Amino acid sequence: MESKRQVTVETSPLQGGAYSPLPREGAAALNGHRPQVMDEDGFHDASERILDSINKVIDGKADAAKLALTVLLAQGHLLLEDVPGVGKTLLAKTLARTVDCTVSRIQFTPDLLPSDVTGVSIYNQSSRQFEFRPGAVFANIVIGDEINRASAKTQSALLECMEEHQVTVDGHSYQLGSPFMVVATQNPIEMEGTYPLPEAQRDRFMARISMGYPDKDAEIEMLETHQAASPLVKVTPVVTASDVAAMIATVQQVHVSTAIKEYTVAIGRATRDSARLRLGASPRSLLQLLRAAKATAALDGRDFVLPDDVVDVAESVLAHRIILDRKAASSGDTPQSVLRGILASLPVAQEPPGAWRRDRHAV
Repeated sequence: MESKRQVTVETSPLQGGAYSPLPREGAAALNGHRPQVMDEDGFHDASERILDSINKVIDGKADAAKLALTVLLAQGHLLLEDVPGVGKTLLAKTLARTVDCTVSRIQFTPDLLPSDVTGVSIYNQSSRQFEFRPGAVFANIVIGDEINRASAKTQSALLECMEEHQVTVDGHSYQLGSPFMVVATQNPIEMEGTYPLPEAQRDRFMARISMGYPDKDAEIEMLETHQAASPLVKVTPVVTASDVAAMIATVQQVHVSTAIKEYTVAIGRATRDSARLRLGASPRSLLQLLRAAKATAALDGRDFVLPDDVVDVAESVLAHRIILDRKAASSGDTPQSVLRGILASLPVAQEPPGAWRRDRHAV
């Protein structure tokens, strides 16, 4: 019998009985119903509550908190990549606990099986039928800790659910709940006993965050406030699953002008034409870049995208997808430095005053 010791589920109703598509009552209400778009004040208040809750736990990382929320609202997945002990898993858990959704955590290890992630069909002797028992991926927010420590076979169990929001087992497809987000962590320094993520897997993550070390004041604040107990103990949901769905619907209504679309495509084509890159940005990455820019605009209180919104998220969305040429790598270039050079060399999209707001129904 398979061991489930690597998988923990918080606020999850995935125990017992055959699978029902959306486990929580709040999430179930979203299925089959178009969420209502939030007004500007409601969106601002909800986003501020989420960010305030995260910033109380993660000291000195407001930019990382905002980007994590941006990815959630853009319906993407997040890769937290940095050295141990800088708060990658803490950020993932804090984001998950601010939303009243189902949360699961998977500790990726070499002996983790694909069925631990996706689920397995078990024969029920009383009914004489096979019943599907869902794996840990059946939650609104899935935290994958040290994802590169699992084998390539287990990593691939996430490919379908991240791209299509469904899982196929024994020829049957099961729809995942909404919202759905995978937040994965990995340590890029220690490579012993790890299985590097293939490009197809990395390309499914909308953005990558490198947490970095906190500054002096934030580290002192952490030592003063985090000694007695984990700050996660005080984190409670500040928005519901319905609120998140409404925020996502609001982001989808953000207007993107033709000039912004052309600018986004120009960035992607420049990465493919660059002599310093062996692999440029994929069409999927440009689509996700635009979605992230729309979420950034909404968080800044606008219902239209500016070129600055695209530039603000370009490095986080594209840097982990491109591969340096050997000569560029040996000369000390990084994906981030190449992207900065490309963004600096491209002419910024130009529009007459007020044109960013036009034709909002043509998003």
